[in-house]
Amino acid sequence: MPGRGTAAGAGRHPGLRDVARVAGVSHQTVSRVLNDLPDVAPTTRSKVLAAVEELGYRRNLTARNLATNRSGTLGIVTDASPRLGPVSTLMALETAARTQGLTCAVVTIREPYATSVPAALRGLEEMGVHGIVAIAPLAAAAATVRAYRARVPLVLIAAGEVSTPRVLALGEDQELGARIATQHLIRLGHRDVVHIAGSLDWLDGRVRHRGWAAEMDEAGLASHRWFESDWSPAYAYALGKTLLEEGLPTAVFAASDHMALGLLRAFAESGVRVPHDVSVIGYDDVEGSDFFFPPLTTVRQDFTELARDALNLLEDPASAALREEPPKAPTLVVRGSTAAPRA
Repeated sequence: MPGRGTAAGAGRHPGLRDVARVAGVSHQTVSRVLNDLPDVAPTTRSKVLAAVEELGYRRNLTARNLATNRSGTLGIVTDASPRLGPVSTLMALETAARTQGLTCAVVTIREPYATSVPAALRGLEEMGVHGIVAIAPLAAAAATVRAYRARVPLVLIAAGEVSTPRVLALGEDQELGARIATQHLIRLGHRDVVHIAGSLDWLDGRVRHRGWAAEMDEAGLASHRWFESDWSPAYAYALGKTLLEEGLPTAVFAASDHMALGLLRAFAESGVRVPHDVSVIGYDDVEGSDFFFPPLTTVRQDFTELARDALNLLEDPASAALREEPPKAPTLVVRGSTAAPRA
């Protein structure tokens, strides 16, 4: 006698309803399981997945896309930089897209942006993507994305950028994050706070520097002592040695955790104790920053929520609530690298 695996019929691929019948659930429940949506009991999910395996079911994305008038593919343009922000945003977008049953087509861009950005966007449009998210941390790349006249919904993820009628922009409020970090040091009693900024070619570097300067100015403190970097630990390490020669501040705000790590090594090699002699605060909350020595006080971003907001905005570009919602506020994570200055 034929087994249940042949119930779809000879010559016909098993469908969603075949899986539902074998699993003893509704086809809506099967759809929720396949799209990895919540509110499905673990035992039910296991039965559905077992039926999928037994029947050899594979989703017909072409048929689904014809029915929903969507390509089922999300286009993502991202800078080729390996740094944490772009990479974390890309991973969060891919995960969020997969949860919604979408596949992703990813294209990387690099200098010269005047040619790579239009080529990337045009190529994704020709693939028939239903929308594009552009991750553009550098100011030049973001400006080129804005100048492109897209034929599909386009969302720009970039720090400090605002939406326009043609391009919807999203980003965490990194200027606020920098202010939160600086405010933490000021509230501890620090009056001499040096800032190691990221590259000002990066929007992230610009807004984090702006936040530090604004918070220092509002507190009536000098905001002239800052340094532009290349984001690397090596730069911060060398700068730490320079600060030791020129006069150590009571606190340093580094625009990334990796730069904070370079500082910590420079200070440790010279016998400077953190936070007893100088406090150090970073930005990003990279994996392992809680195992720096000492554990690093830092600012955490929520890349997962940013990715969800980007996809929601693509689905409903006219949503006033999404367009006018203020940028997400980062979170201060206090650990052992900051303390009140010594008398």
